[in-house]
Amino acid sequence: MMRILLFLATNAAVLVLISIVFQVLGLEGILAENGVDLNLGALLVMSAVIGFGGSFISLALSKFMAKRAMGVQLIEEPRNNAERWLVDTVRRQAEEAGIGMPDVGVFQSPDPNAFATGMSRNNALVAVSTGLLQNMRPEEVEAVLGHEVAHVANGDMITMGLLQGVVNTFVIFLSRVIGHVVDRVVFKTERGYGPAYFITSIVAQVFLSILASTIVMWFSRRREFRADEGGARLASRQQMIGALKALQRTQEPKDLPGEFAAFGISGRFAGGLKKLFLSHPPLEERIAALENSR
Repeated sequence: MMRILLFLATNAAVLVLISIVFQVLGLEGILAENGVDLNLGALLVMSAVIGFGGSFISLALSKFMAKRAMGVQLIEEPRNNAERWLVDTVRRQAEEAGIGMPDVGVFQSPDPNAFATGMSRNNALVAVSTGLLQNMRPEEVEAVLGHEVAHVANGDMITMGLLQGVVNTFVIFLSRVIGHVVDRVVFKTERGYGPAYFITSIVAQVFLSILASTIVMWFSRRREFRADEGGARLASRQQMIGALKALQRTQEPKDLPGEFAAFGISGRFAGGLKKLFLSHPPLEERIAALENSR
């Protein structure tokens, strides 16, 4: 419940802060002097409702979507020793991390991967791939589970949701402002909106969304280091390093589909500017960080 209140409080705080900035800079007066009849306050509220609303709905449905999109089979009653070990390991780590017992599931994939998602620390899902179970030793799987439990304990899902809501708000708001200014000042549209508004808004939104995604992905990469540290505490540092090295031996690591890419234990590799859009730092950097923090 506290995480939900934090989500709503952050939404309100963003609105108040931006409104104060508008008042201090006198932006509405500047726009009015240039013939731009735009209600910035109303546009800001609309942008926040859309931006945070979409992020909140995505967060609320994350467990349901994970089960459907990833084909996660929940372990409600362990059918064998392997499933019993998975559930017992997650339960022990959850108790140690001070969170509620997450749902535990398995999804079919030859790629070794795992992810955590959910609305809150006490309503989460931890899922592992069949490829992870088949290609990693039990102590390495334990470290991966610790990494995912650490994501839940750190509140990474709600934090990512908050961050995405903030950047969504700015992208929607700024793209509409740019479209409005171009339509009124450049093309001199007097009533309603002309084609210039819609075209400019769409182009601006695409460009701003690309820039915003680099911010979200930067934070995603930073939180992976924290989750690695959490996995090292819940298992052991050597086990966490061993798990990352096992992932490193995978020929071609891949992202999980869609919105779950940021929540996997590892993701695809890339160089150059493409690195700005990666949800996970290179495995060698994560291994080095653990080795240097001893």
